[in-house]
Amino acid sequence: MSEGRSDLHRPMVSLVGAGPGDPGLITVRGLECLRTADVVVHDHLIPRRLLAHAREGAELIDVGYASPQAPSAQIAQEAISYLVADKAREGKYVVRLMWGDPFVFDRGGEEALFLHEQHVPYEVVPGIPAGIAIPAFAGVPVTYPGGGDTITLVRGHEDDSRSLPALDWASLARLEGTLVCYAGSQQLPRILQALVSHGWPEDGQALIVYDGTLPSQECVSGSVRELLDGLLEPPVHAARHTALHPASEPTRRPAILVAGRVVGLREHLRWFDVRPLFGRRVLVTRPRDQAADLVDRLAALGADAVEAPMIRIVPPEDPEPLLRAAAEPDAFDWIVFSSANGVDAFMAALVHGDRDIRALKGPRLCTVGTGTAERLARYGIKVDLVPEEFRAEAVVAALATQGLLAAARVLLPRADIGRDVIADELRGRGAIVTEVIAYRTVPDEARRDEDPDVYGMLLERTIDVVTFTSASAVRNFAAIYGADQASDLLKNTAVATIGPVTAEAVTELGIQVTIQPGVYTIPALVDAIAAHFAGVKGTRTA
Repeated sequence: MSEGRSDLHRPMVSLVGAGPGDPGLITVRGLECLRTADVVVHDHLIPRRLLAHAREGAELIDVGYASPQAPSAQIAQEAISYLVADKAREGKYVVRLMWGDPFVFDRGGEEALFLHEQHVPYEVVPGIPAGIAIPAFAGVPVTYPGGGDTITLVRGHEDDSRSLPALDWASLARLEGTLVCYAGSQQLPRILQALVSHGWPEDGQALIVYDGTLPSQECVSGSVRELLDGLLEPPVHAARHTALHPASEPTRRPAILVAGRVVGLREHLRWFDVRPLFGRRVLVTRPRDQAADLVDRLAALGADAVEAPMIRIVPPEDPEPLLRAAAEPDAFDWIVFSSANGVDAFMAALVHGDRDIRALKGPRLCTVGTGTAERLARYGIKVDLVPEEFRAEAVVAALATQGLLAAARVLLPRADIGRDVIADELRGRGAIVTEVIAYRTVPDEARRDEDPDVYGMLLERTIDVVTFTSASAVRNFAAIYGADQASDLLKNTAVATIGPVTAEAVTELGIQVTIQPGVYTIPALVDAIAAHFAGVKGTRTA
């Protein structure tokens, strides 16, 4: 039985609907299951940002695309069912994570019946069906007064089969309502042709949505005839999708066809694809475990955030100096924190053993930047001083306004890279400075098969802005691609830095900084990116 779960929790399987793509659309119950699972057996369409919620150490198994019409589909399905049952029999809690809803055009019913026959306890956690959520993200309510009294969900084949679903297409065409069809790109022309051939009005309004609910969502609207005639040309975002997901194919893109009078409401009810950064691709270079806030804020404004961590934050090789300093905070008049990472490392050392934050009652606290102050606030600690500027001279001048610096005892928990110029300035004023390595920044060399081709995207100019939130991330970017090559890759891309120290590292490479907020925080950085693109004319990067 996995650690942290009650022994009363029998080995079982949860068939969980993940929703249609946006990680935020999973249900509360579904997320709870994902976070406690020992094994997660998931469809290929489940986004990595959602899988990141799995607990550390959980086994993640990608079982590929669902394609019930493929010749080998039944064999593959049996293998998946046996895999899930066998993992549960090993005493592990298994989450079978499915795109959309397990019981709506998926194999959840078959898998549940198999588990029942194998006497494996299970539960079903419904998800938001793609046929409901994706039209909503496109600004189309599937029902509306005067829009008809029926909703018809139709499954189109996801593979390249030329056969159509065995439907009474003539009766379907006579319905006065909304048609929502799940289909692969190759099937869409055949389905539209079947509608037209059996009496659906050629001038009726229709909409095709690719990558629904995702930042790469693309909507193509028009009459049924116009869509049918235009489907021979590939979607304009196909190249962007393939670059982000090199293991996938454009023909595999999830597609939803909506036909009916309700499609006419889209131009009035669009809300998702009119966000300030919709369609903009933003490269995030922060460490994986610290990128969530930036990624979430970018996604909230519609951006397609591509995670490409350049560094990892790790403990110091010798933790004793930090532990000694944190054990006697009363030995210092000031503690100056220059980064949120320094705050976290120091606080971890402070509460080492039997101490808690009450030990900080003696020294006064200074932070460089409001973001660092906010990190201390998470621990319930208020800061005494936040200099207005992020420069060594400004920090020292601000400290000087609080009293004489001569013989003042100052602790600086910092990173391992380079000398701290604040320490040099303080010593020049006569202060007694103790520097301790609180953390190290090391290159993030862990690469995964599903990671995006960042080099290719930069080369093809399909990234709109590259973000840097630390000088060490800039330096490692240059180390990975070479200083000259890095300059060439970024010369036609907007570069956003969180503050002047990071900006200085960028300019040292001969790269121009395009965006820098006045306040050195993640929210301010995102706002500055949005403001920049609000003033940019022309089309988005294709």
